[in-house]
Amino acid sequence: MPELPEVETIARGVNARVRGDRIREAWFGSHREPFKTPARAQARGLEGRTILSVHRTGKHIVCELGSGPADKASRKGSSPDAQWIVHLGMTGRLLVTVPEAPVAAHTHARIQLESGRELRFVDSRRFGRLEFRELRTAQAFGGPGKEPLTIAEAEFAALFRARKLAIKAALLNQGLLAGVGNIYADESLFKAGIRPRRRAGRLTRHELERLRTALKQVLEHAIRLGGSSVSDYVDADGAKGFFQLEHMVYQRSGEPCRVCATAIRRVVVAGRSTHYCPKCQK
Repeated sequence: MPELPEVETIARGVNARVRGDRIREAWFGSHREPFKTPARAQARGLEGRTILSVHRTGKHIVCELGSGPADKASRKGSSPDAQWIVHLGMTGRLLVTVPEAPVAAHTHARIQLESGRELRFVDSRRFGRLEFRELRTAQAFGGPGKEPLTIAEAEFAALFRARKLAIKAALLNQGLLAGVGNIYADESLFKAGIRPRRRAGRLTRHELERLRTALKQVLEHAIRLGGSSVSDYVDADGAKGFFQLEHMVYQRSGEPCRVCATAIRRVVVAGRSTHYCPKCQK
């Protein structure tokens, strides 16, 4: 499943290409699974609106939409009156292309823009979700947990205070931190030198600050490299990321640690495969 760096990369790419563009027509497929809002309601809500901006919230991509002519709706400071919210699920892709480009199998949405571009949502396993919100009648979308790129030291430490679950499981809890998944939990715990099975509530304030700093550094570096392409992930142009080439522990069980040459171990924490170095992580 795409995690924070992958979703951030896609959101930035889509924003750079379609910001200020007006939606001319919206087509949705017949499979019900991807639609939190019925397909017809999404098409009605999207058509004629202008894309003011595209950003990431947790693991979701949020398109802020405005009404009226594109030149007025897209002016700096214009307030959105609707949102189109995309969750990529396990295999979802949000691509910016042209109408004449071949249509991939499992394409569930095609959004035609006045510029001639087309925004497509493709998802082979149909675990992704598409939602439209009219902000006059619904609240704006907000992530379930705290933002790991901006959370402060005291707030981060408070998330894990007195928690009995393993720190790896706590990092994966989207109600605590929004956007962190298996890859970046493993990589951040390695960078912080903390074993994944340690109880979250027993980590010292110093260890938690080390983890917060490591998590932010790992996520930011992964964003710079376009994310990790270990399965189906590609960015808004269909290009793969490069961070998988720099993984220190994730999916490297049995291979030598890049720091100390000790064999990387694999265990299961909270039902998820977990990778760590028994020498570098305490």
